[in-house]
Amino acid sequence: MNIAVLSGKGGTGKTFVSTNLANIIESSTYLDCDVEEPNGRIFFNNTDGIKKEEVFRLLPSIDKEKCIGCRACVDFCRFSGLAFLGNAPMLFPEICHSCGGCEKICPTGAITEVDFNVGIVQINKYKDTKVVSGLLNIGEASSIPVISRVLEEIENTSVIDCPPGSACSTMESIKRADYCVLVTEPTVFGLHNLKMIVELVQLFKIPFGFVLNKVEDPKNTLIEDYVKTVNKDILIKIPFSKEIANKVASGTLITDTNKDMKDLFETLLVKIQKGCE
Repeated sequence: MNIAVLSGKGGTGKTFVSTNLANIIESSTYLDCDVEEPNGRIFFNNTDGIKKEEVFRLLPSIDKEKCIGCRACVDFCRFSGLAFLGNAPMLFPEICHSCGGCEKICPTGAITEVDFNVGIVQINKYKDTKVVSGLLNIGEASSIPVISRVLEEIENTSVIDCPPGSACSTMESIKRADYCVLVTEPTVFGLHNLKMIVELVQLFKIPFGFVLNKVEDPKNTLIEDYVKTVNKDILIKIPFSKEIANKVASGTLITDTNKDMKDLFETLLVKIQKGCE
C-alpha cells in the first residue's frame, strides 16, 4: 500500500504527519518527494547505512562542426528549449524537457544526449523504516527526475511525503498512490489551498481523507463544513500543542515519546486501510 501525504500549502504539518505515520508502520518506507526542501530526514536521526546516489537527466549536446544549420531541431522543439543564433542552435537547459526529439530529428547526427546532474537521492534506515530523501540541486527548474528516482524505492507499505501545492511535482508524487491523506489547518488560507488538492486527487481518482492539524478552537468548523460538501470524513484531528511544537522543533518523532499520539496515528492507519478496501 502506498500512502501519499499532501497539503495545499507549506506549514500545515504534512511532514509531521507523514514521518510519524511511517514511524508507526512496521517495516515501512518513507519517501521524501519534497525535493526542493526535504526535511523529513531531520526526524529520522540515529540512522544507519547512509547511501547517496546522483540523479541525472539527459540534455542535448550540439557538435557545431556537424551542424548544417537546417533548423530542424529548433522547429521541432515545442518548448523553445533551442533557438537558432548565428550559425548553430543554442540550448536553454532550464526549458529543455529532455524528450530526445532533437537528437532523433537531426539529419547529420550533430546532436547527442549527455547526462546532466540534477540532484541526489539519500537512502538510510531508522529502526525498521527505510528512509529515502531526494534533494534537487539549487537552480534546477524541474524536480521531476529526482522525484521519479525517489519513487523507484517504493516497497512494503510506503508513505510518500509530497511537495506542497498542486503543481506537476505533486502530480508526479501521487501517481503510484493507493490513498491520499490531505493535511490542512483550520484557517481561511488553509481551506483555499485545500480545495485545490481535493480537485487534484479527484482528477486522479485516488481515494482520500483529511487530517486536521493544529486544532485549537472547537467552535471553528471551517474545515469540517467544507469536508461535508465532498462527502468525506476527517480521519483524525491533531491538537495545537506546545509539546508537539517542541518535539517538531527538536527533530523528534512524537510517536516515539507520546503514547496518546502513537495511538492517534495508529487510528489514522486503520482508517486509511479501510479507505483502500
